[in-house]
Amino acid sequence: MKGTYIIKIDRELFTYDDFDDIPDAFDHLIKFAPEYPEPPHTDEQHEEMATYNDKLQELMTRETK
Repeated sequence: MKGTYIIKIDRELFTYDDFDDIPDAFDHLIKFAPEYPEPPHTDEQHEEMATYNDKLQELMTRETK
């Protein structure tokens, strides 16, 4: 899932543009900004966007601090 994701490990910030590249563990999630497709949206795009909150919740479980 493309977007802008920023995490903090120790005192350093790391930016990722693909959800799948984010490490399994990190200190803090700083930014979660998935890319939204331009409207009008297809049913498939709506299904994908419906998973964004689940993805956010998943990242929050990876926070170690």
